[in-house]
Amino acid sequence: MPKTAIASQYWTTDRIMKLIITLVCGVALIWLIGYLSDVLLPFVAACFIAYILEPLVSRNMHLVHTGKRVVGVILTLVEVTAVIALAVYLFLPLIVKEIDMLGGIIHQLSSGERELPPAYRFVVDFVTRYFDAENLRDMVSGTHLAALLSQGSSILEESLDTVLHILSWLLALIYIVFVLIDYEQIVRGFKLIFPKKYRSRGWNVVRDVQQSMNSYFRGQGCVALVAAVLYCTGFSIVGLPLAIPMGLLVGILYMIPYFQYVTLIPVAAICVIYSLGGYAEFWPMMGKCCLVYAITQGLCDYVVTPHIMGKEMGLNPAMILLSLSIWGSLLGIIGMIIALPATALIMAYYEKYISNPAPRKQCEPAVDEGETDSSQE
Repeated sequence: MPKTAIASQYWTTDRIMKLIITLVCGVALIWLIGYLSDVLLPFVAACFIAYILEPLVSRNMHLVHTGKRVVGVILTLVEVTAVIALAVYLFLPLIVKEIDMLGGIIHQLSSGERELPPAYRFVVDFVTRYFDAENLRDMVSGTHLAALLSQGSSILEESLDTVLHILSWLLALIYIVFVLIDYEQIVRGFKLIFPKKYRSRGWNVVRDVQQSMNSYFRGQGCVALVAAVLYCTGFSIVGLPLAIPMGLLVGILYMIPYFQYVTLIPVAAICVIYSLGGYAEFWPMMGKCCLVYAITQGLCDYVVTPHIMGKEMGLNPAMILLSLSIWGSLLGIIGMIIALPATALIMAYYEKYISNPAPRKQCEPAVDEGETDSSQE
């Protein structure tokens, strides 16, 4: 049979209308999520945190030999709170002391109490020449400032908006508790999103996505945690001020491939300020920090990552960066949170049913809801 005849049989009026309706619904859904982003962001962030904490809840339930999720959730929240409180208690005084030290250096240089070393005068001359304070003041003065003020709101409205934002993020803590308690029911209820006719096929795709997400989020999260510990230790050994915050920042950015190297800029800035205070030379200090990056990156790439995640991560770094850019531009922070699951879902569906479709005879029949639940159990 000619290809044109096969194509004409496949692209019927019914299929075309279904495709158009699906695209319209998808665009409308993206617009609705973007419109309600301020309301949905705490809930989406809470779901993401609950997804990360779910293995810890299951482990706590296994340790105390209980089938009640409430007990596991309470133990998990107590453990996480205790770890955060202990870290704040141990490191906050040191961080405040180092911030005061760096701030004191900047104040002494700006007030003239400390003389600027000759090696840094070219930096000051460059900033003074191309970033003159008068030019910057002119940019926000006159009509520009009037336009900004006309678009602004009163102090009372801004204060109220700030309070509402704080309350919304406090509400996120409540979301985390309830999502963790009802996590299994939420997962089972997620199956009902698919029509009964396509439930088996859709759930197979979701299981593929879940495997990829487990490989990336939880595996990469463990690697990022190890990297944060290594960077904090390395920065502390070489004597970098604010070693703990910088190490934690590198660990957080480690979740996004190659983004940890962005922290070289603030590390270099800290080294410059530290050297201006006469505590160390810039290049030896910066060289030690670069050595920390090299050693830690080598340990993570060749020891930690293969041990935790295996040889394959499940998602290509280029696709991760592209998906974060696209979904982030569409939906903002919510888009960046759901970027990887949504991209993995699209890729899994395309690879399973479009790129390599199974023969019609081998397709699984539609599974009843009860059968699907029993097979998962």
